[in-house]
Amino acid sequence: MEQAKVYFTDFHTEAFGDGLPTKLKKLVKSAGIGQIDMDGRFVAIKLHFGELGNVSYLRPNYAKAVVDVVKELGGKPFLTDCNTMYPGYRKNALEHLQCAWENGFSPLSAGCPILIGDGLKGTDDVLVPVSGGEYVKEAKIGRAIMDADVFISLTHFKGHEATGFGGAIKNIGMGCGSRAGKTEQHSSGKPKINEDLCRGCLACLKACANNGLEFDAAARKMRVNLENCVGCGRCLGACNFDAIAFDFNAAVEMLNRRMAEYTKAVVDGRPCFHISLVVDVSPNCDCHGENDVPILPNLGMFASFDALALDQACVDACMKAEPLPGSQLANNLAKPGFVDRKDHFTNSRPESEWRSCLEHAEKIGLGTRNYELIKV
Repeated sequence: MEQAKVYFTDFHTEAFGDGLPTKLKKLVKSAGIGQIDMDGRFVAIKLHFGELGNVSYLRPNYAKAVVDVVKELGGKPFLTDCNTMYPGYRKNALEHLQCAWENGFSPLSAGCPILIGDGLKGTDDVLVPVSGGEYVKEAKIGRAIMDADVFISLTHFKGHEATGFGGAIKNIGMGCGSRAGKTEQHSSGKPKINEDLCRGCLACLKACANNGLEFDAAARKMRVNLENCVGCGRCLGACNFDAIAFDFNAAVEMLNRRMAEYTKAVVDGRPCFHISLVVDVSPNCDCHGENDVPILPNLGMFASFDALALDQACVDACMKAEPLPGSQLANNLAKPGFVDRKDHFTNSRPESEWRSCLEHAEKIGLGTRNYELIKV
């Protein structure tokens, strides 16, 4: 595959000069976003609004900068994310929007509407074929995201407790999956029902297409039929009371490969552009209700038409950086007997693994890891 181009600018600004949002606008324009015909088209800008209590997510100022550029090009932008698989402040659209507002995202601050991609309960998705998929034949993607004419990812590049880092592929593949889609990526098992929380409302039973649930009328509780259940996750979105849960039991390599295939489903067949900011590089995902000391310095902003090349460029920049004193990464390296794997992300979270994601993404034709870094 032809070498991809990744554009880069640092976080330095001059006193009384342009701010970082303006630098971001210049970056994406230099990277060629204007080549995309956005005139009159719906443009989905996928980002993470941050869990309540977490303050390392990307600020709305960066989203506003991208929105402004899209509007200049005649596009109709909206900010979007899909609901979470696990209970929290973003598991349905009402709470998700409230969370986004509390974290500073609104039509006023962002300059455009905010839509939750998979609807009220996380069940509004479409089945999207995965060209070349080995583990996923049809990805369950939020309908609003697939309805968009143009797709842009705006990613906070940080560490992650399972996948090593959360970059563009994770933002797209995991982030654009509906609740059932996230379940498919994360879980290789079947649901569990907490009978203390089950209300016997039968909403999950109506959502099950495989006779995977059985209602105990005497106890007024739902049960899982393990023989019939296919682990699709549809019941998860149907339950309003958090009585249904899946274990995060997929092997990390399997999770990474499914995530790459979900990403391919989202980006295939339409104009796409990708942006990653390596800033506040927390050791864990922004889905946490807290954030720890950054493990690496603020390195810069990156942009490319190739999500895989973008992730590779961000990884390479991170590997060249020095760990920040007092961070989880630095503390691990200082432990007696700690095995230095010469990899900042696995040193920060030794149980994590990220290479299988990029390798599989390249294998299925998502993009290339071979890139030219162009400084702006």
